[in-house]
Amino acid sequence: MSAAITPLSYWSAVLLAAGSCATLCTVARRRPGRWTAVVARIIGTVLAVDAITYTVALVAQGTWSARTSLPLPLCDVAVVIASVACWWRAVALVELTYFWGLAGTVQGVITPDLSTGFPHLVFFEYVAGHLGIVVAALYLVAGMRIEPRPGAVPRVFAATVGYTAVVGLVDALTGANYMFLRRPPGEWTLLRVLGPWPWYLASGAAVALVLFTLLDAPFWTARRRASRLTGHPGDGAGRAIAPAVATGGGESTAGRDPR
Repeated sequence: MSAAITPLSYWSAVLLAAGSCATLCTVARRRPGRWTAVVARIIGTVLAVDAITYTVALVAQGTWSARTSLPLPLCDVAVVIASVACWWRAVALVELTYFWGLAGTVQGVITPDLSTGFPHLVFFEYVAGHLGIVVAALYLVAGMRIEPRPGAVPRVFAATVGYTAVVGLVDALTGANYMFLRRPPGEWTLLRVLGPWPWYLASGAAVALVLFTLLDAPFWTARRRASRLTGHPGDGAGRAIAPAVATGGGESTAGRDPR
């Protein structure tokens, strides 16, 4: 962490977010209602404002560049996806928010890449973006019970690989190094423990698959129980969507297949 940052301010924000998230998830599970959708949309709005503010600030400062400022890093695109997921709670977007947020963004929370501290705008952007994604992931899944469906791990992994390929194409066309696909980062990151470039790309993919599987594990028992009760292996899919929708804004599920 940079010397410009006051550790107390950053970790105080982390603890505040953790406590708020735990409280929201607990109350949402015990007392579900329409208010849960309002809270989700507030979180989504904070994330949307964070994404817009980040880009506007770069343009205003004259530092925006296609080689460094496009919202292509996984954390940046996860901010947008998490915001949309909080507003509309589409299951596929919730799954991406959950797996990307807890497998990837948490690393940015634990090892923050910050050069400025409180109360600089960049500090708020970093904290709101990273902590917001994690809070959104936990609130949607643990609080509103919109659980990953069977097959979520291979779907999200395939989406991750596909997105990485798109970013790699952008890197090749612009000479950028988004997601560190063309060369290793100059500063120390967790990629350093995964091997040299380009081997850390393969080892990183393997680690991501393991993390996705571990994050999906808490839902295996409920899926097996649902399968035994119904006699259909896929009936665990979307079982938590109905209560989340019914208590989260009044949207009807009639005529729609949640899978």
